[in-house]
Amino acid sequence: MTPTILLTQGDINGIGTEIMLKSFPKLCSLKARLCAVGSFREFEFHRKHLNLPVSLQRIESLAELQQVASSTLPVLDISHKARTHFGKVRADTGDLAMKAIEQAANLCLDAQADAIVTAPIHKEAIAKAGWKFEGHTDFLAYRSNKKVQMMLVDERAKLRVALATVHVPLAKVSERLTPQGIAEKVQLLNDALKREFGIATPRIAVLGLNPHASDGGIIGNEEETMLKPTLKNLKRKFHLDGIFAADGFFGAKMYRNYDAVLAMYHDQGLIPFKMLAFETGVNVTLGLPFVRTSPDHGTAFDIAGKGIANEASFISATKLALKLVQARRQSLNGSNTDLTSALYVVRPLSTQNN
Repeated sequence: MTPTILLTQGDINGIGTEIMLKSFPKLCSLKARLCAVGSFREFEFHRKHLNLPVSLQRIESLAELQQVASSTLPVLDISHKARTHFGKVRADTGDLAMKAIEQAANLCLDAQADAIVTAPIHKEAIAKAGWKFEGHTDFLAYRSNKKVQMMLVDERAKLRVALATVHVPLAKVSERLTPQGIAEKVQLLNDALKREFGIATPRIAVLGLNPHASDGGIIGNEEETMLKPTLKNLKRKFHLDGIFAADGFFGAKMYRNYDAVLAMYHDQGLIPFKMLAFETGVNVTLGLPFVRTSPDHGTAFDIAGKGIANEASFISATKLALKLVQARRQSLNGSNTDLTSALYVVRPLSTQNN
């Protein structure tokens, strides 16, 4: 069965629609059905505004995908009043972005689609629209009723960075870190590395919270009182190393010795990751009943509508989504097929079996 991957539009006042339209000609030969979800009217506006050589076709249900040529991007249309105002934070465009995600999540939970690749949304805009979520990750966790984890992936550099806490104020990170929480994150990460990345025995590096991993309790005590005892217990079940001082760990490129890194908070993991893989990195949500990926950048309101946005991360996110769908299927089937096999097939979607 050919996988169906949904591409959600994101905030139309940013670069999401642009990078999606730029990416499609480079992705249309993927062995998957790609379908955008959002406002068809605004997709057409962006296509014309940027003079992009992409053919679009409005559809009302995924059942119509069989009738769309492989060189045409189908758009599952969400009728919405929102209009593009490049670079502006607006409630209506925040609402459109979230309704596109909600529609895509519903289709995946109904087993009509296999994966979602999300274009960037703007957190202030969705808050203005009345959505009580910090972003994609916690909305999808709520909608799926699952515990999830954020991980950044760069397949080229073989770099995977997962987060123990995500969008948490720095002053509250310490209180959010608990033995149970760390254990849950390690379990999620270990399971995903096995199931979706084909790693039989994952090796995971764990970073400390404080500078120099507290230097034996001199700079903070979380390592001594919570992290070390927790890891001692977890090492009976998982292949873990640490606790590492974050600066030296990345500076010495020690991540090359591990299948993934567990960082304690957002900037500790994402700053070095984006320094190493800003244009090709991918955000993956672990723990969902379907695959979700996204580019590792935001809405970039400052360059929206100028036609200069780089689509590389969106392309990487879509390719990785397909790879993860294939890996999940292989895991369910007990297959040992190499997960790095070719992702492309040259044939029109209309000739593929559902």
